[in-house]
Amino acid sequence: MSPRTDLPSGLVTFMFTDIEGSTRLARMLGAGYRPLLSEHRRLLRRSLTASAGAELLTEGDSFFVAFADAAAALDASLAAQRALAGHDWPGPEAVPRVRMGLHTGYAEPVAGEYASAEVHRAARIAAAAHGGQVLCSAATARHAAPLPVGASLLDLGLHRLRGFDDRERLFQLVAPGLERQFPRPRTAESSPHNLPSQVTSFVGRQAERTELRNLVAQHRLVTVLGAGGAGKTRLAVELAAGLVESYPDGIWFVDIATVTDPGLVAFAVAAVLGLRPEPGRPMVDTLVEYAAARRMLVVLDTCDAQPAASAQLIARLLTGGSGVRVLATSRESFGLPGEVVWRIPPLSVEPAPGGGESDAVALLLDRTTAARGGRRPGPAEAVALRRVAERLDGLPLAIELAAARLRVLSAGQLAERLDDVLGVLDAGRTEADQPASVGGRWSASQEDTVDLAAAARGEVTPPASRAAHRTATQRHVTMQATVTWSYRTLGPRAARLLRWLAVFAGPVELPTVEWLLDEDPLGPLAVLVDKSMIVAEPGATGTTYRMLDPIRAYAARRLVDAGEEQAARDRHVAWSLHALEQAYLGPGGSPVNLSLYALDPLAAELRAALRWSATGGSARSGLRLASGLDHWWRERGLAREGRLWLFRLYSRIAETGERIAEAELAAAYHMHSLHAGADGEFAEELRFSQRAEAAARQAGDAGLLARVLAGRAGPLVDMGQLAEAERVCREVIEWARREEVSGDALLAVYSLAELLWQRGALDEAAELLGAARPVEAGRPVDRARRSVDMLLGMVALARDDLVAAHDHLVVALRSRMSHGFHGRACDTLNAMAVRCAAEGRTVTAARLFGAAQATRSVLRATPGTFGAYWLARQAQLRAELGDAAFDAAYAAGTQLSLEEAAEIALSVEHPDLAAGSARFAEVEPPRPRSATRPALREAGWETADRWERP
Repeated sequence: MSPRTDLPSGLVTFMFTDIEGSTRLARMLGAGYRPLLSEHRRLLRRSLTASAGAELLTEGDSFFVAFADAAAALDASLAAQRALAGHDWPGPEAVPRVRMGLHTGYAEPVAGEYASAEVHRAARIAAAAHGGQVLCSAATARHAAPLPVGASLLDLGLHRLRGFDDRERLFQLVAPGLERQFPRPRTAESSPHNLPSQVTSFVGRQAERTELRNLVAQHRLVTVLGAGGAGKTRLAVELAAGLVESYPDGIWFVDIATVTDPGLVAFAVAAVLGLRPEPGRPMVDTLVEYAAARRMLVVLDTCDAQPAASAQLIARLLTGGSGVRVLATSRESFGLPGEVVWRIPPLSVEPAPGGGESDAVALLLDRTTAARGGRRPGPAEAVALRRVAERLDGLPLAIELAAARLRVLSAGQLAERLDDVLGVLDAGRTEADQPASVGGRWSASQEDTVDLAAAARGEVTPPASRAAHRTATQRHVTMQATVTWSYRTLGPRAARLLRWLAVFAGPVELPTVEWLLDEDPLGPLAVLVDKSMIVAEPGATGTTYRMLDPIRAYAARRLVDAGEEQAARDRHVAWSLHALEQAYLGPGGSPVNLSLYALDPLAAELRAALRWSATGGSARSGLRLASGLDHWWRERGLAREGRLWLFRLYSRIAETGERIAEAELAAAYHMHSLHAGADGEFAEELRFSQRAEAAARQAGDAGLLARVLAGRAGPLVDMGQLAEAERVCREVIEWARREEVSGDALLAVYSLAELLWQRGALDEAAELLGAARPVEAGRPVDRARRSVDMLLGMVALARDDLVAAHDHLVVALRSRMSHGFHGRACDTLNAMAVRCAAEGRTVTAARLFGAAQATRSVLRATPGTFGAYWLARQAQLRAELGDAAFDAAYAAGTQLSLEEAAEIALSVEHPDLAAGSARFAEVEPPRPRSATRPALREAGWETADRWERP
């Protein structure tokens, strides 16, 4: 090495070196440290002398050297590091790890030393390096030509050095024989963090961000729980980015998914914080000591990759210092004291309060616009996009994958294909490629995952051997990979429960799960909830358990692979039949008034059961399910759906040869005939009516035959053969009376009453209906529809008896609305409109007509027997009001829901209470309360009304 008197001037390259962790190494080695230090100095001096370096200062384990040439300085650094790495040290714990920093600038020596800011810059660069690393400034990089053979400089970006206001671009010397992977440089960033940069915008979740921010401010450990692809990582990073100024010692992001061994979790966190292993000391102790005096937020992502090790490390960090907070993302909680578990909900699929798009639709729109090169989807796709977002349960990853599909599909085409969610979203996607090889040598980049095991031993491993865990995003390449990540952690019972729950179309309650498995499912169910495979949603009547649709699709595939589909789906059909039966029975098991509202929440499950019955199960069970849905289909405007299911079940019978009793076939054909009539398919209605009659006669069941024969009038009325229909009704009613099955012929009674009303035989119609009232009251299925009251109300309207009409129609409307008979409620609304018009409430009448028609249009209902009558009354009302007033009131009615319209109709004042009513014309006016109170008090009566009648 050159003597101090021969110092370079002008453009000088300064080098600082020291041993990382030298104090701890000296304490550990004791007397053995001095020979190690001497050997370290000998090796460095030999390398530096060969490159004409001028040694200015050697103090303890540090060197300060000046070079006239930047290339020579890099040569010396490389030679010194190679000499240190190749030396035979006393043991693995006695290896000095030397860090080096170089900077080039103009300086002049004075009295054998340099007084220049360039010296301090070089010292700060050395302080930013890690043991075994060589860092240099951009100035050194510019002047260091040529580089040593096989060497290159890796750009580490801009960094702020302690004591300097500007930012310095740092480079790392990379060459064979030198370690490559190091933590970030130890520099003084104004807002220190390593949060990953996002290439896409963050959409929605304003309420969730606010709630999570408050939790992080109040609690030291917050765990964000959710299924794979729910957006846990993105939300955590977005939240942390807004908190950088709140943590002076930084916010540090660590992806635990890259850690392949539980013992390396602490090394992963330490690497991010810039800490290196210290000889003879556990890494976790070094980590805790470093964090103890600092105020920082550690974001641990995907902790479910190493749950136990993550929990242990978090516990040590939190107990080691009060300034450390942890925000973790995982698919299961840690169960640590003080842990706050926050479950991330799916993106909302409900429209925003101000009328804007939901978060799920907004994300789909944003990503679709990007996927289509900036072209935003047009209004024509808006409805289909909402369907897609709802079908994907607001799961962000699924929405992102769906947006990619919208490059080649329209939103409508994608929505139609989502019955196979995994197949559509994952089509054409493959796992991430392996690292590239160039000329037989490995090619690395800053994105390569650090091999922490090798780093702990001071070794370097080529990326080709790390391909299995080189990127944490591989598990999100496909939906299948995302769910598999969690599924592999399940035990046998929990995995079986997940597979079997896939047969349900929607949320289930605990008794339902017990029915499915016929055993106590609480243990495996808790596992699925804890691992975010099932979402538990507490409610007033108990907790329901919901599976997101992509997870359900995955579990259904696993169900088939396990050979359990037949058993599980047959069990689901049995549950569906049981649930359907319960809707028709009261708590004591006796029949009750049928409420179609009880079937609304079962619709998705019953459809799923029907689908299996028509494709892989028993068609007979399917016919029983269809029978239970008969009224629901017709009253919800779904008669066509009912017909399609029946056709599928007939095909299944033909395919399997399953034996079906004649009585069951007759009931199915009769139901089919009614549905065809409701759907306007009159030829089909007649055909299945005839089939039903033939099968019923074969069955020999008088009640069944009466129900089938009672339906014969329907096709005749639809074809305009009213006289023949009337004759058939009378014959059926008389036959049923003789066979003592009059209750089963009620449909014939209703049909005959309608025919009598049409031809003006009002007295006979009223007498017929009066006799049928007790029969209807004794039949729970018919009682809720109040058809007798409806028809008596029509008779009263024809007689201009508004009092009787009001009484009967109010009873019918209230019952029909209370029990969910929406199609029939529309007829009653029209009748109430006629009643209002007759009393002069013309605007109300027009609104009710509009509301009824709007609902009938949604239900796709045919006009029915009274269709011509409603049109005639509307024409009369239009003439009274005038076109403009009628159209305005009618249009206002079309904006009402059925419930709102029914409320208006039921609030219409009774004719007896109207001004000028004959019934109360001679009654004295009410007297003030004071005149009657003493007498009422004596009689034991009190009232809160201001006025009372004597």
